[in-house]
Amino acid sequence: MPAWPVYISAMTLDALRMTRHHTLLALALAAALVAPCAALHAQWAQPPRSPTTQAPARAAGVIDGTVTDTLLKPVGFAEVKILRTDISVETNSAGRFRFTEVPAGQYLLIVRRIGFRPISSVIQVGARDTLRLSFLMEPALQTLDKVVVTEDRRSIKLRDFEARRAQGVGFFITQDQIEKRNLPVSADYLRMAPSISLAPSPNASGISELVAISKREGGSVFGEGAMACAMQVVVDGVPMPRRFPLELLPTPREIMGFEIYSGAATVPPQFSGADRRCGMILVWTRDG
Repeated sequence: MPAWPVYISAMTLDALRMTRHHTLLALALAAALVAPCAALHAQWAQPPRSPTTQAPARAAGVIDGTVTDTLLKPVGFAEVKILRTDISVETNSAGRFRFTEVPAGQYLLIVRRIGFRPISSVIQVGARDTLRLSFLMEPALQTLDKVVVTEDRRSIKLRDFEARRAQGVGFFITQDQIEKRNLPVSADYLRMAPSISLAPSPNASGISELVAISKREGGSVFGEGAMACAMQVVVDGVPMPRRFPLELLPTPREIMGFEIYSGAATVPPQFSGADRRCGMILVWTRDG
């Protein structure tokens, strides 16, 4: 069958060209509109991840100090310990000591040396700062037994604790009672004693701290008047500063027992060197 020629007019060609042009333009416009939408959708579907941030490390400070006797001579080989931590050092022959990288905060520092009365001090370590301290140690009168004692320190403390408890004077909290109650804060055990009130007392910075006061001697810790009667706290034979913040006590797991004496007349004579006007709280820690 013969093929018939197809005749297309010039007008028809122009129409086809216009249609093709409009089609390409429409496709390009559609692509331009779809691209931002797709990008926006991808942005919502997978938001950009910010780099992982970690909490900044607690800033640390430095403690630099000296220990001398009453004649201002250096006291070497004195133990300097920060309570409730594993941090302790000995002074060198010049009586100097130094702690580095101590996290900022409030601490209780204890200085001990055979032949001297122990010293305690509440300190505030600043961030990226050096705290400079100076301690003056007083000689202690000591009597030496003729018989060599072979008992370890723990048994001596426990023996003396139980001997005083057997006398029936004072209020005692034993290690068994501490473990059975299993309280999280050491100061809470002192609420067991009927002669003690725990009350907030502002420190030099205006921050409220918990202080033990004797119900027998007075009910307020504010001011220096007759009603201000904060009890003396003694930890392992070391008198704590006046109006000692109970938040700095050793943890319950570290404590062997408490002895609470409501007034000066009931405090055992061997602790007469400490301020006992308002009563006394003896805290004994465990060894080992």
